[in-house]
Amino acid sequence: MQPGYLNPARLPLGTRVGPWRVLERIGLGTYGAVYRAIDAQDSRRIVALKLALHPGDERFAREGELLSRLRHPSVPRLVDQGVWQQPAGPCYPYLAMQWVDGASLYDWALQRRPTSRQVLHVLASLARALEATHAAGGVHRDVKGDNILVSDAQGSVFLTDFGSGHYLGAATLTPPPFPPGTPAYRSPEAWRSVKLPLPASAAAYAPGPADDVFALGVTAFRLITDEYPPRSDPTSLYGHEAGAASVSARAVNGRCCEELSELTSRMLSASPKARGSARELAEALEDAAHGGGPEADVPLFAPEAPPPEETSAAPRHVVHRAPGATWSAWLTAASLGLALGSWWGTGVHRAEEAEQVRASAPEEERDGGTVAVGDAALTALEHPDRAPAVRSSIALELPPKPFPGQRRPDGNMRCPGKTQVPINGGCWLKLSIDPKDCAKEDGYVYQGGCYTPALRRERPATSGPTKRTDGP
Repeated sequence: MQPGYLNPARLPLGTRVGPWRVLERIGLGTYGAVYRAIDAQDSRRIVALKLALHPGDERFAREGELLSRLRHPSVPRLVDQGVWQQPAGPCYPYLAMQWVDGASLYDWALQRRPTSRQVLHVLASLARALEATHAAGGVHRDVKGDNILVSDAQGSVFLTDFGSGHYLGAATLTPPPFPPGTPAYRSPEAWRSVKLPLPASAAAYAPGPADDVFALGVTAFRLITDEYPPRSDPTSLYGHEAGAASVSARAVNGRCCEELSELTSRMLSASPKARGSARELAEALEDAAHGGGPEADVPLFAPEAPPPEETSAAPRHVVHRAPGATWSAWLTAASLGLALGSWWGTGVHRAEEAEQVRASAPEEERDGGTVAVGDAALTALEHPDRAPAVRSSIALELPPKPFPGQRRPDGNMRCPGKTQVPINGGCWLKLSIDPKDCAKEDGYVYQGGCYTPALRRERPATSGPTKRTDGP
């Protein structure tokens, strides 16, 4: 590694990336890091800066193109895009987007304890954001609570992280059976499309607007009930057949008004046509928000009494999950992943991806589990003033190839020293910490352990600080 080389996953304070100066890292994913950054010429301009971890990552061009087509108050604006390059080094694409200072949707619900009417307004804004996305020929493909931010100041709602998104004419980056997405939010028609074993000519399922609407329904159900929608068949993620009745959020949480419950059931319909378009749904949500009676103004969750001093039980809403549903999603994703690992054959790398899905899925705090067999979405933005949320651990999965400057195993697949192990073409050091704390140490989760890349040592500078272009 050259003296002064910077790892894109760990840029120090003040590093220049194009016209932006890094303030702090707020998220890390398999394919990109998210930083809070300011304009080097105007410190009043703050952006969320996504920087690729791998040179020339095509996902960034695809996300940038989709965002450039969108103009909606509930979608963060694309401010800038370009490439970051160090002297004699590769080019890493980046995106700079409107900074949103707020909490994720589920955290917002925990803090604010909203009413049905407030939730109807939130869902209507998100449906309008999806309407704009679909009108631009795009699909988000990873609608979920951790990709939704509610602004602290105005209470505005933002649909974020279009890293898994797609638009008409864009290149396909993920092999069959699924494009990016999160298992618990995937539509029943997507799961029904998979027939194992996959034939050699299998094509990847192509999500459409109806898939985004269904994912918004899962998000709504979890927001209202603190649970995922129940599954009637643990081997089939949702177990829904065409024409089957949708689940009722009101049956789980009686504080939910009838209009909100009915619209949530509509979004969760097994029939894509019955869900309606994002525009139709937005209009129905807005009508319900404006026309609801006193029942719509009842908080969805009652204030909780503090636990007795002698107990240490956590409040009900600290962790949002439905244990049975989470395990069902994991079993489905794991079985698909393992079957696909053998189908890809050439694929030691694909088998390792499937193993990562299996190994990481028992972390029930995740928002629906890891991204199913395919390329992972970039991490949702995190509030800079809070301790890392559970979504931090989602992103810290071991990347599919070594970082620049990382040690590589020799021809016998051995790494120097007894403490280094070869994984995915690079040498890694295993940390003696709980995988749940891995994100705190900037580590990466792999097969139940926490690892950090083994980097080549830098030679000390002999004549003062190392010079670099695009630096602080």
